[in-house]
Amino acid sequence: MNSIITLESKIFIAGHNGMVGSACWRALEAKGYKNIIGFSSKELDLRDQRAVFEMIEREKPEAIIDAAAKVGGILVNSTQPYEFIMDNMLIQNNLIRTAHELDISKFIFLGSSCIYPQMAPQPLKEEYLLTGSLEETNQWYAIAKISGVKLVEALKCQYNRDYVSLMPTNLYGPGDNYDLETSHVLPAMLRKFYEAKGNHNAEVVLWGSGTPLREFLHVDDLANAVVFCLENLLKENLYNVGSGNEISIKELASLIKNITGFKGEIIWDKTKPDGTPRKLLDSSKINKLGWNARINLHEGVETVYKSEF
Repeated sequence: MNSIITLESKIFIAGHNGMVGSACWRALEAKGYKNIIGFSSKELDLRDQRAVFEMIEREKPEAIIDAAAKVGGILVNSTQPYEFIMDNMLIQNNLIRTAHELDISKFIFLGSSCIYPQMAPQPLKEEYLLTGSLEETNQWYAIAKISGVKLVEALKCQYNRDYVSLMPTNLYGPGDNYDLETSHVLPAMLRKFYEAKGNHNAEVVLWGSGTPLREFLHVDDLANAVVFCLENLLKENLYNVGSGNEISIKELASLIKNITGFKGEIIWDKTKPDGTPRKLLDSSKINKLGWNARINLHEGVETVYKSEF
């Protein structure tokens, strides 16, 4: 079933206050969409099946973007495994089931590249899903997201639904999490160098050797991919969304040091783990359809630093 989304279509963004959801809201507004809705967690508990059904039945959106999730770093993933599976499955199951039962035309499910096996070949292709064991530190979140991907696939297969899953690479951008205990590598580095400069520290200590390679995508690029999927019929059920560019952690540290203007030394604590040596998505499927990342990493990080710090 193909559905035509117009600028007048009502679009519901679940998780609209988060980094990804708010970027989707901005992207839709920039393109002239006039009828975007979202609800805070106080207004709507997405884990409550009845509440989700009643809201969607009342509002009758033509498209749903699922950017809502319980997220966190290694510590909370390992100490709250039950919540990471249950809460995320409840959120996505309620939204996906209700969308299907109420015949919502379009549904975009947003996941994470952590769904792929830890030792899968690089770059990561969509077909590598479920071909090996997951990274243990975030397996609980990954399993929940995999079940969402499979739900979307089942609906596309059995009912020909115009629903799709997007798996982004490491994201950064406005509204990111800069808590040093729970944030990811890029926002954590921004915070560390910013504070070191402000405190006139002689050095910044970073984990590992700096040799691992990572891929980063500005959240506004992901939001544009979401709009692209809303406006087009995609035959596949799962698409990777990445920049296609790799950078070593050492090069990233140097870039952020220059952007923040920190003048001290960078010390690498090699007693700390490096993590996966390389993590790069193969985004050629969505690239061939016409979407490509546009925001250069240096330009993106510089803009984020100026707006957030």
